[in-house]
Amino acid sequence: MEPPPPRAPQDQSSHTHSHPSTTTIPTTGTCCKCGGTTTFAPPPQYPTSMPDLSSPPTYRPIRAPAINVPPNNQSQAIILAPVPQSQKVPIITPPFQFQTPTKIITSPDDIRRFHDSPTSKNFLGFFVALSESIRGHKISDPLHESPTVTKIVSIVETLSLWIDQIAPVQQSSRYGNISYRTWHERLTENAESLMLQFLPDDLKPSTIEIVPYFTDSFGNSSRIDYGTGHETNFAAWLYCLARIGIINEEDYQGVVARVFVKYLDLMRKLQLVYCLEPAGSHGVWGLDDYHFLPFIFGSSQLIDHKYMKPKSIHNEDILENFSSEYMYLSCIGFIKKVKKGLFAEHSPLLDDISGVPNWNKVNSGLLKMYKFEVLEKVPIMQHFLFGWLIKWE
Repeated sequence: MEPPPPRAPQDQSSHTHSHPSTTTIPTTGTCCKCGGTTTFAPPPQYPTSMPDLSSPPTYRPIRAPAINVPPNNQSQAIILAPVPQSQKVPIITPPFQFQTPTKIITSPDDIRRFHDSPTSKNFLGFFVALSESIRGHKISDPLHESPTVTKIVSIVETLSLWIDQIAPVQQSSRYGNISYRTWHERLTENAESLMLQFLPDDLKPSTIEIVPYFTDSFGNSSRIDYGTGHETNFAAWLYCLARIGIINEEDYQGVVARVFVKYLDLMRKLQLVYCLEPAGSHGVWGLDDYHFLPFIFGSSQLIDHKYMKPKSIHNEDILENFSSEYMYLSCIGFIKKVKKGLFAEHSPLLDDISGVPNWNKVNSGLLKMYKFEVLEKVPIMQHFLFGWLIKWE
């Protein structure tokens, strides 16, 4: 290799002579041609003819293309996950071992254990079965309505009447009217007697286990908030009723179209009257500040609908005329009433979902998302209760 040329004197500020070719990398702060001192460091040079020099670093774009999303990315995991399947709820048999349910989940390891358990799979399978029961049906469609379903609807209507009797107080804070605590206290005091209205004598001892799920279904009285964890407790209460045989598969359509619709109406009334704060809201990047399940049930209602597609949520006439029949449209309409601004700005996830080609894909995607974003989140599931009906395995 040809040696580099002799260094020029340090006081040499300019030069006109030519330099022989060289492959040495100049030192920072020296002329890249003659080796004299310079004001600025030269740009980096990466000679390609020298096998003993390291190659330039791999270029990493600031914004990587979507196809390079790492496999452990949450969104990618949801996309690749299998669609949850419906399962039959196993009905308990004597001797009964009802017990006060308790909180158990405290860590991601607990979540993984719950995720792998038969209880978790059957619990999620119950949601899928409820979703399938309402597929292609309007809310007003004729259905089997058992005395138990009728009684539960009456109980929810009673809770709604209590709101009319307990007026919100005047206060300066935007969220959390303290009158909600009075409403919730009445709920807690009367919960057991409400359950006894439809429980047969041999199942009355189950109140020790099912009442805590029921009272946790309508928000938290200390924080005066409500979110998907409380909604999941209501679904868990319904699951417990299925476990003890109070509701069965022929009731499922009624459970969704009668009971859950009434529950949704009640929760919206509570949110508006007492200004319940969203519990653990993801802001604009969440599906909704308060609810998840009505989007699952509502998308199932619209599967194979001849005219309404996911993009139909942007048609105001459709929302106005069909919200009373389809839960998904009802949810979108409610959001547009309580939130100001462009829908794509305050609800970007729902706006993105409107671009999905059909309701079947929306429904399956939401079921997978519910599993990941609700049933496998420690901040939500740390409050979930386990007893004999919903076992920790």
